Amino acid sequence: MIKDHSLGAKTMGLLSTVCLLLRLSSCAAAASVVSAQQIPKIDPKWNDDVVSHRSPPIRKAISGNRQSAAKSTPWPVQLEMRVPFEPTAFPSGRHIYLMYELHLTNFGTAPLSLSRIEVLDAVGTAQRIVAFEAQQLEDMLQPLGSQPPDPKGKLLIGDGQTAIAFMSIAFERGAHIPDRLLHHVITANSVATGAVITTHHTTLHVLGPPVEGANWLAADGPSNDQDNHHRRGVFILDGRAVDSRRYAIDWKQIKGDASFSGDPRDVRSYYAYGSAVLAVAHGRVVSARDGLPDNTPGHGESFHPAVPITMDTLAGNMITLDIGGGQFAYYLHLQPGSVSVKAGDRVRRGQVLARIGSSGDAREPHLHFEVTTSLRLIAGEGVPYLIDRYRCMNTCGGPPELRRHELPLNRSVIEFGENHGKPPHLWRSATDPSISLPKKTSRNALCALRNWSHPVL
Repeated sequence: MIKDHSLGAKTMGLLSTVCLLLRLSSCAAAASVVSAQQIPKIDPKWNDDVVSHRSPPIRKAISGNRQSAAKSTPWPVQLEMRVPFEPTAFPSGRHIYLMYELHLTNFGTAPLSLSRIEVLDAVGTAQRIVAFEAQQLEDMLQPLGSQPPDPKGKLLIGDGQTAIAFMSIAFERGAHIPDRLLHHVITANSVATGAVITTHHTTLHVLGPPVEGANWLAADGPSNDQDNHHRRGVFILDGRAVDSRRYAIDWKQIKGDASFSGDPRDVRSYYAYGSAVLAVAHGRVVSARDGLPDNTPGHGESFHPAVPITMDTLAGNMITLDIGGGQFAYYLHLQPGSVSVKAGDRVRRGQVLARIGSSGDAREPHLHFEVTTSLRLIAGEGVPYLIDRYRCMNTCGGPPELRRHELPLNRSVIEFGENHGKPPHLWRSATDPSISLPKKTSRNALCALRNWSHPVL
C-alpha cells in the first residue's frame, strides 16, 4: 500500500509540473498577444514625421497634440451686446427704416477698439445686410459718461465701459425686410456675435395729424443725427434705460426759414402759437394738465423758464391720450388755459384738445408730439406710427408730394388738411380744397406692414 501510494504521488507530482509549465506557456503567449496589441503600427502616411520605420511615431503624436491645441475653441471676446427695445420698421418717402440702440459693454480688462459693425439676416445663411465702417461709427457711437475730445476716441470702449450705437438702417421700397437681425461687432483682433432682434416689434397705428394747415416743420423728427435731442434722448427711469422720444417730433410752423416774425421774445410772434391741437385717434384722456405759464422764448443762455424745470414741470401743460393697443399719444408744451379736456374724457379723432403754447421745457412755441408704450411721462419706449395722409414739400422746389401711411422724417415740411373738427371724410387740403379723402377710407385700421409691398407714393 505504501509502495503504490508512493508511485501515485510521483505521478501526481509529474502531472503538476506539466500543468505548471503549460500554464506558464499560456501566460507567456497571452502576454505576447497583449504586447503586440500595445505596440503601435507605423502608418505609411506618417513617413514624413517619422525618423525611420523602426522608430515609433512619437513626432506625429506630439504634432497631433499641438494641432489639437491650436484648433481649440478660443475664448470669446468679453463684449456684451444687447438691444433694450426692439425696432419696428416704418415707411417714409422712398425707404423703409429701422431705428434702435445697440448697447455695448466691455466686460474685459483691456480696452476694445471697434472697427466695424455688421448687420445680418438672422434667418438662413446669415446674409449681410449692411456694414458700418469706422468713420460712420464715429457719428453713431455715444460712450456713456464724459465724451472724448477726439471723435476717433468714440471707437474705443474701455474696460468696464459702455457705449451705445445708435442704429439706423434704410431699405429700398419693395425690398425684403428680414424678420430677425443678427449683429457682428468687429474689433482690432476679435469678432463678437449676438444681439438677435426682430424687426416688427410693435403695431403701427395709423393716426390723424396732431395739427392742421400748411408749413409745419418736423423739427428733430426721426433721424440718426448726432444733434437730434429726441433720438439721443436715452434716460434712466426705474432702474432701466428708456427713450420715449425716439420718434418724437417738435412741430413748428414756419414761413420761409423762420418760425416767427417780429419780436423773438414775444410768444405771439411765433406762427405756431395758439394753433389748434387735434386728437389723432378716438381714445380716452389718461391725464391732462393746465395752469403752467408760457416761457419767454429764448435759446441757450438766454432761456429762462417761467418755472423751475423738474420732472413735474418738464412737459408743461400736457395731455396724454390712450390710443389703444398699449400705446399712448403725448401732447406737450400747451398754451395755458387752452386745455379743453380732462382725465377720463372720451375724444374723437380730429377733435380740438388744446392750443400750442410754450410751457414747460420749451424754448419757443411748438407742439412736442410722441407715441410711447407707457401712460407715465418718459417711462415708456418711443414707438413709430403712421400719419394717414399729408403732403410733403419737395426739396427740389416742385409741388408737394402726397404721402399716405407714412411717418415724416426730421426737417420735413408738411402740409396737413384743414380739419376744424370735421369728420375725416370731409377733410380738405390746405392748398387744394378740391382734394378730399374718400369716405370709405378706414381711419382706425391698424397696419402691420410686414411685407412692405407698398409702391413709392
